[in-house]
Amino acid sequence: MPEAATRARVLVVALGGTIASTGSAGVVPRLGARDLIEAVPALGAVAEIEAVGLRQLPSGDLTLDDLVALARLIRDAAARGVDGVVVTQGTDTMEESSFALDLLVDVEAPVVVTGAMRNPTMASPDGPNNLLTAVRVAASPVARGLGCVVVMNDEVHAARFVRKTHTTGVGAFASPATGPLGWVSEGRVRVASRCAPLRRFGSVDGLDVAPVAIVACALGDDGRGLEALLSTGYRGLVVEGFGAGHVPAAMVEVLARAAAAMPVVLTSRTGVGEVLSSTYGFVGSESDLLARGLLSGGALDARKARVALSLAIATTADASAAVRAFEAVRDSLTFAGGPRPPEAAVDPS
Repeated sequence: MPEAATRARVLVVALGGTIASTGSAGVVPRLGARDLIEAVPALGAVAEIEAVGLRQLPSGDLTLDDLVALARLIRDAAARGVDGVVVTQGTDTMEESSFALDLLVDVEAPVVVTGAMRNPTMASPDGPNNLLTAVRVAASPVARGLGCVVVMNDEVHAARFVRKTHTTGVGAFASPATGPLGWVSEGRVRVASRCAPLRRFGSVDGLDVAPVAIVACALGDDGRGLEALLSTGYRGLVVEGFGAGHVPAAMVEVLARAAAAMPVVLTSRTGVGEVLSSTYGFVGSESDLLARGLLSGGALDARKARVALSLAIATTADASAAVRAFEAVRDSLTFAGGPRPPEAAVDPS
């Protein structure tokens, strides 16, 4: 059988970002999907590539509405038989956009998000290798059923746990709570662990994605900014508290009023570990805030809690149902790790 007939079909969707940025007086996203693919000739030996340019933006300008449109494109591609999808974008919001796709796309085909920390004008850009590695993962049968993953620096990370941990380093992406799911070595995809199935929302096409604010706590914060925020039309709020889920006592009353008006989720600014529920008892502690109507974010950090809450509110006009939908996502986040059988965990190609 001809080699072309045995290659996987991989769709590459370009959104812009550093991987697509060039220029002489400050780089900006200018390269399209086809430009990125043509810069990596080795891709043709890995998969049959299709290319789509959906956006050409710095990732800070992407919105949840953009990701809803992208999710629809990915579901359609999977329905017509594409074996995997690679999304290229900027790294600034990659941890949020990959998690949004994980919540919106429920397909067996691998969905892989990648990008670059070094733009193409630099002496050693990492974009070409990241794209090649991402296509290898998207084309690999052992990556099926992983959910959305981020592939950077030869590592495979679950979207639900990955974080950008450095402003410029090529090893910026890590999963501090769990470690990567796998890696790519000598062109082989290796999967060492898998996550428990994530509760997903499915399609929210045509629905209004709810605006949700994030408020971060700092030493001596008195909550005066929250007073103004309550009248700005937000439909939900995420609080990035101290440590295991604490806020200054001066913020408690306004947070209680907010929780009476909209879903308010409590998370930790540490970004790793779960919000506690019943350890501390002072005013502004986790148990005090939960008793006042705030919702626990569990192991979700603030940015991912915001994504989940925005989509949950979009799915229903019933506030109680939206809370239940958010909690279902939160509670499905538990990590189900452990080694996989060698025949299932290693791509033999």
